[in-house]
Amino acid sequence: MKNTPIEQKEAVVYLTKAITPESLVRIYKALGVPAKGRVAVKMSTGEGSNPNYLKPELIKNLVFEVDGTIVECNTAYGNGPGDEQDNRDTSANHWKVIERHGFTPLFKVDIMDEEGEMRIPVQDSTHLKYDIVGGHIANYDFMIALNHFKGHPMGGYGGALKNLSIGCASSNGKAYIHSAGKMEVLDMAKLWTKEYIGNQDGFLESMAAAAQAVVDYFQKKDGIIYINVMNNMSIDCDCVDHPAPVKLEDYGILASTDPVALDQACVDIINNQQVTATNDPTDLLNRIDKQHGVHTIEHAETIGLGSRKYTIVNIDEAE
Repeated sequence: MKNTPIEQKEAVVYLTKAITPESLVRIYKALGVPAKGRVAVKMSTGEGSNPNYLKPELIKNLVFEVDGTIVECNTAYGNGPGDEQDNRDTSANHWKVIERHGFTPLFKVDIMDEEGEMRIPVQDSTHLKYDIVGGHIANYDFMIALNHFKGHPMGGYGGALKNLSIGCASSNGKAYIHSAGKMEVLDMAKLWTKEYIGNQDGFLESMAAAAQAVVDYFQKKDGIIYINVMNNMSIDCDCVDHPAPVKLEDYGILASTDPVALDQACVDIINNQQVTATNDPTDLLNRIDKQHGVHTIEHAETIGLGSRKYTIVNIDEAE
């Protein structure tokens, strides 16, 4: 299937340079789209020994404001010898990490594929016939995609589009996306072989298609919004147990009703960073380039998920 780019209007991306519980609520309110019904807050609670995930103390005001439930899905991999306690590949292991990272004492938390999965339609069938997501997604009416912007070993970067796609996919769904539609049932012995993950652009395009499927799902219900937090930006994702050191200074929080514009704005911000003694974007930019990470954003725009054109509105200046 060949996709013809869909013309998109310029989006608005809101920005605050403050990274605090209060500013997270302010930027949510700036979007003007109040969360309704049963609210899922989709975020990564972090691999066991990863220190960079969004901390409960930072997100708590927002989650309480919307009476939200933190939602996650299990991973499609395990850690190596000696790090088994940090695995999130089974619900039993995943719950231990979620508790250790301090989420369960404060929030309602749901591993969406703990009791199974469901298929939801995709508009873009270039690689996927459907999206395979955690079955508990049916229990929610509204989603806040609360994303930690950083690098990623395979996707180049992780932001809204990754959190919507890989993040909402069941273990089988993750294998399906990573293999660009070749593997519908997770087979750990085969998944990470070149036979299944040799099509990098296919993987990135599959992420865009799966992200669109989740967006479509919630737009038919009560809605969905997107927030990217630009702090603790390692070149490695929160799904990496021992990430590379952080070389970038914290930047701020961005939010939009357009996930494509939001991720594009964050990538542009990294591209415009100057190298100083305390701030060096070089490694992250090299990783994004090596993995062709911007292609996820490009394909998402092509299939009509959003626009790479945007205007930044700084909510700090309005105060």
